[in-house]
Amino acid sequence: MTELPGTGSTEAAPPTALFTILCVDDEPSILSALRRLFRAKGFQVRVAEGGQAGLEVLATEPIDLVISDMRMPEMDGVMFLEQVRQRWPDTMRLLLTGYADITSIMGAINRGEIYRYIAKPWDDNDIILIVRSALQQRAMELEQRRLQKLIAAQNEELKVLNFSLEVKVAERTAELKQTNGALVAANEQLKNNFITSIKIFTSLIELRGSHLAGHSRRVADLARRLANKLALGNKSAQELFVAGLLHDIGKVGFDDDLLNTPVVMLTTAQLQAFRKHPARAAQLLFPLPELKGAAEIIAAQLERFDGAGYPDALLGNKIPLGARILLVASDYDSLQIGTLAQRKLAPSKSLDAIIDGSGKRYDPDVVSALVGLMGDAGPSTAAAQPHVETVRQVRDLLPGMVLARDLITPSGLLMLTAGHLLDDMVIGKIMDFERSMGLHLMVEVEPDRP
Repeated sequence: MTELPGTGSTEAAPPTALFTILCVDDEPSILSALRRLFRAKGFQVRVAEGGQAGLEVLATEPIDLVISDMRMPEMDGVMFLEQVRQRWPDTMRLLLTGYADITSIMGAINRGEIYRYIAKPWDDNDIILIVRSALQQRAMELEQRRLQKLIAAQNEELKVLNFSLEVKVAERTAELKQTNGALVAANEQLKNNFITSIKIFTSLIELRGSHLAGHSRRVADLARRLANKLALGNKSAQELFVAGLLHDIGKVGFDDDLLNTPVVMLTTAQLQAFRKHPARAAQLLFPLPELKGAAEIIAAQLERFDGAGYPDALLGNKIPLGARILLVASDYDSLQIGTLAQRKLAPSKSLDAIIDGSGKRYDPDVVSALVGLMGDAGPSTAAAQPHVETVRQVRDLLPGMVLARDLITPSGLLMLTAGHLLDDMVIGKIMDFERSMGLHLMVEVEPDRP
């Protein structure tokens, strides 16, 4: 803290030794008096006898404050201070003048933009206070400029950083999108592999009887179409599709006689064993959380709408809707392949049998949905998979083609699943299998591929 003379108070002020004052006057005695006064207060002092000499001093070293006399030969105080303002605008400017020089004072104020004027004769305390006040203002102005430059520089740095951050965020977002896309693709691949595994497992059962070939896949497809017809939603339709693929796995322990005998011709003992296959299938599937919904559907697939079914004699809507749909889809196909009745029925006769059982064995709403599907597609194609335009012989297959449907052998063996991308090696293996088995296979591929 620096005490300001003549006030008895203190305020923050820069050390006076840091400031240099230039006193300009044509009278050596006045210059000497000013030099003694300011040096005693710790200022660095320079003197110049006249305006031109003062400009030369300013040109050689930095000056913080100039005190100029008004009346000087050749160059008066107004002209001198005007040039100081133009060439060194940061230097504070004070005018030393007599009381009668009002016009000159106004010129100095207007042209030289002086900070204050000091009247002769001056009071030492007053002039020290004026000088210190001027220097404090100059220090504050310089600090304000420094801070403004600093803020401007920091703002520019922030702009650069923000731009860099935006670029990094964009890059990171692109990386996340790419990673998410890879995860989605991987998840989709896992789903496809899961369904493929189910289809392979199903085909093992169907290999035991030629009449079973493709049965589970047809049931699964019809069950999913019925679910869509009844507007059950994608999740329920997918659960029904999986349930259709797996609905016969409980028969894996059946002997050949039981497996190949139509249900209507089973003995009492065989019928009791047959009725246990849904529960056995559910037991096999329940440990897999992903198959819980399908397992619940399969477990109730032999329940009847009139309450006379197995194993729990559930009535009407107490039977899970998925099980009611699965029963219709399964029986419709079973009637056509001869595993339910004594003889195989045509699609139209199979539909008639389902309609006759409406309200008794089957849910009337599900039967109506089946009838609706038949009206849309025709009975003969109801159990078939969706129509695909391009059918190729094995010798016409080319690398890059994509299977539109599962490739199934006449014996029911699943060779490849729909969506498989063919290459030279796979095509070669299909040809080898066709030759070794003496078969003539037809392969359906997606029409929009080469």
